[in-house]
Amino acid sequence: MGPTRAQFIQYAPAALAVASVAVGPWSALAAAAAGAGAWAVNASAPALRSLIACGITATGCGIAAHQVLASGMDPLFALGLAVPAGAAVLAHRRNTAGEHPALPATTAAAGQSSQAQLISAWWAEFISGPTQTEGRKLIQAGAGLEHLALDAGTDHVSFTGIITLPQGQQVKVKAADIAAVYQIPVSQVELGDPKHYAPNALPVTVHLMKSSAAPQISAGDAPTTPEELWAAYVAVPEGAMPGTTLALTRYDGPLDWEGIATRDRKAIGTVNLQDLAGNLHLETIQVALAPTDKPSQMGVRVMKEHALMHGTMLSTVVDELAMDSRGYVRLGTYIDARAALVPLAQPGSGARHLYLVGGSRSGKSGVLEQILLSAHKSRIAVILSSPQAGTIAGAPLTAHCGDGLDEAMGALRLAYALMLDREARYRSPAFPFTDPLTLIVIDEAHMLLAASSQYHAEAKAIVEQLTRRSLKRGIGVVLATQTPLAEDLGNSSIIRSQLLIGGGAVFLRCAKGQGSLVGANAVQGAEGIDLSMIPDSWPGQYAKVADRDMSGLNTEAAAKPEDGTFGLGYLLTPGSQAVQFRSLHLDVPPASLADGLPPVAVEDCEAWRLREAIAQTPVVDQRGKNLVGSLADLLAKAQQSPPVPHQRAQTDPAGPAGVDGQELIKPRILELLQQESIPMTAETIARKLGTSAKNIRPRLSELKKRNEITNESGLWRAA
Repeated sequence: MGPTRAQFIQYAPAALAVASVAVGPWSALAAAAAGAGAWAVNASAPALRSLIACGITATGCGIAAHQVLASGMDPLFALGLAVPAGAAVLAHRRNTAGEHPALPATTAAAGQSSQAQLISAWWAEFISGPTQTEGRKLIQAGAGLEHLALDAGTDHVSFTGIITLPQGQQVKVKAADIAAVYQIPVSQVELGDPKHYAPNALPVTVHLMKSSAAPQISAGDAPTTPEELWAAYVAVPEGAMPGTTLALTRYDGPLDWEGIATRDRKAIGTVNLQDLAGNLHLETIQVALAPTDKPSQMGVRVMKEHALMHGTMLSTVVDELAMDSRGYVRLGTYIDARAALVPLAQPGSGARHLYLVGGSRSGKSGVLEQILLSAHKSRIAVILSSPQAGTIAGAPLTAHCGDGLDEAMGALRLAYALMLDREARYRSPAFPFTDPLTLIVIDEAHMLLAASSQYHAEAKAIVEQLTRRSLKRGIGVVLATQTPLAEDLGNSSIIRSQLLIGGGAVFLRCAKGQGSLVGANAVQGAEGIDLSMIPDSWPGQYAKVADRDMSGLNTEAAAKPEDGTFGLGYLLTPGSQAVQFRSLHLDVPPASLADGLPPVAVEDCEAWRLREAIAQTPVVDQRGKNLVGSLADLLAKAQQSPPVPHQRAQTDPAGPAGVDGQELIKPRILELLQQESIPMTAETIARKLGTSAKNIRPRLSELKKRNEITNESGLWRAA
């Protein structure tokens, strides 16, 4: 058998150097023969360049040696000319040291290295070591390939194994490193998810030769049907759902169909909706996914016009707003036209929680208005905590409303006291309760829970206890915030987990970069959803906006569902997957559907009778950590402690004064505006300081002239 390709490349120059000294001028022919041989064995371009340089050097040395011998000079001079030729050979060997041997296509015969042996040899040579090659840097020393298994067929060759390191070390080998060693695309290397394995053991699958999963489509026969488009663009390795097949369940045209995507005995996993829309050459809003009970299947719907674009009017489903026998109320409509229901109570158990996420103009306030109306019609008492004053129009439907940052914190204290009161009266849970079901609705919860809030520690402690302990006492928590990020919940994993365990969740559009439900923000049943990908307008809206109407402002016009995607999002109910839905469109104010019934009152109990004192009494110690644990201690503290500083002025409106008390009012106004995080009207400032707006307005004007405060549209804030 002749020499191998690697042997020829490395040892031909040595023979050339020896032959050049012997044959003299004919060494050029020897060099040409070596070059032709290298070309024949498909040597790489760097090897050919190195061989040519070596051939030129050896040829020159051979000609010079022949002339020395012909002229009768000392033969030692001719022998010395072999030194440059030898140096050229060594240089060529170093240049070709990085050349990789070709991987055989099939298993070698007996007595030769098998594919598995070659795979292991390459791994040890370039990844784990030990290596004898000078100057080569290993990818990760000691990262051996254990439990190697080879799968070779007529159209594919792959191997699997486990990258293993000693205990205490972490696998750092990347897919790109393995692809570079075996000279294959990175997409043909599959590494296990490090979250699911030990740090020092990571499974790997490498497809050395991979059969194509996509059907072969001729250039003149472009894909047209949904199945063909799916196979050509979605199911390919670089598509949004690789390795899947599509089976249609309904077809009403190329832009109006439904189907089931299936991956053979493998979970489909997270799907990027934007990538899928790009594969199908559609807008993101035209594609909807519906997870099924099987992780290997996913429902797909393509819409010429979004099914929820025209919405469901609140006034048309008034009868569905009250709670049914299972404790559910209607919150909107699913994409398949079914009623979207959420639980506010559970028969035989108690109340339920609800987690609501949505940024500005997403429809979050509209959802809260619906919940307040449903609670009113279901005869559920509501305690509202709204740090951003004046944003909830349905506040008159509540039993107690904390409107403003301080008052919202007071509402949380009252809710905690009410839970302690019920725990003291109901030693063993019983349902139905003699007291009414109660909802604690917390809007813009991040204003109280975030680490930057002055009430962070106390609010976090109270909400953690409410979400943990209140359901069995007939008290549910409805918590609304602008993002699903941990910092909006005070970095409390307890609050988030208890909300999701104890009820449903509504996810609406969020700002870019703040709505991804992956990693630390992942939610079971809603994995991989990015709320920032929900568009703010429907297809064609930009063209509609471009048609300008210069007839003047229409003051009687009302927003229509087609004007924006507010209320569009995902609804996650207990035991199910998140499904796209849209909340009801508020074509009439929810409060107007209250049927003239008074708000449902909280039961007459000690906590409720002392609600004013409790709302002004912090329920944590001065460090903001230890909660008052019993009703008796809390009531004693509320009766003995002075009001909190922000509300002290309400019980002492005048205080020591100069001329009419005016000079002392201005510093108090300035202090209040500096401490509050939101702008306030003159009436709100007067109420907080325990005086009349008539006395406040002149002082505000004087402070504005000094540039100590500013005024925008009647809202005052510190400069």
